[in-house]
Amino acid sequence: MNDFLSTHPDAFIVCGLILGLLVGSFINVLVWRLPIMLAQDWQSQACELLDLPAPTQGPVYNLMQPRSHCPACQHSLRAWENIPLLSYLFLRGKCSHCKTSISVRYPLTEVACAALSAVVAWHFGFGLQAGCMLLLTWGLLAICLIDIEHQLVPDSLVFPLLWLGLLLNSFSTFTTLEQAVWGAALGYASLWSVFWIFKLITGKDGMGYGDFKLLAMLGAWGGFTVLPLTILLSSLLGALVGVGLLAMRRANTSTPIPFAPYLAIAGWIALLWGGQITGLYWQISV
Repeated sequence: MNDFLSTHPDAFIVCGLILGLLVGSFINVLVWRLPIMLAQDWQSQACELLDLPAPTQGPVYNLMQPRSHCPACQHSLRAWENIPLLSYLFLRGKCSHCKTSISVRYPLTEVACAALSAVVAWHFGFGLQAGCMLLLTWGLLAICLIDIEHQLVPDSLVFPLLWLGLLLNSFSTFTTLEQAVWGAALGYASLWSVFWIFKLITGKDGMGYGDFKLLAMLGAWGGFTVLPLTILLSSLLGALVGVGLLAMRRANTSTPIPFAPYLAIAGWIALLWGGQITGLYWQISV
């Protein structure tokens, strides 16, 4: 099988596409449940710290339990109702039991995950780099969606990926270990410095600490050389979206805008095509 996928890149791309659809379905579960799990954990810790009665324990709630269900009527989804993308099309975007509309975010997430996975498979070809980059891509997609909805960058997603990047680069999978360590350190320090400079000047928080950790994680994967392009592209994306929201009157100058999605998109681009983009820039500028 390995030899077949190595010699048939089209087959590997199709495998990436199908795998992306399946993982996209799980990401939908993760994006919905992880913030609730974290909130429950924080509540328990707060009660313990303040010496308050522990919150009443309800049914077990984690990434596996309870079964996937309609949030409106609690109808448990049957196997055929849980097929990525196809179930949404068969059900015409509505719950089979109560006919409540299903958010279009679910199939869009599955399609986005499939498309990104196919691009990774096409770019790297069958091998260790592709497998590792698929894991990072899925993690970044989940982080983006959670930050958009909750303005939260979970440590439980960022830290494992950060350590994985360092471990992989101890074998020079994407860059040298030295560059990866410096990438993690400089990634964190750069946004941390911007945060405090902005806070000293304005007295306000310009971004969250999760953004520092996310850039550190990207640096751990690609080394310090991906940081300038990541920061530049994410700032450009953030500015364009911010101006667009202001123009459409969907936001004002005081509306908080999650920054992690722009960092994630920019970092993903820098990891895949950073060398080509930088080389093209120098060719044009010289």
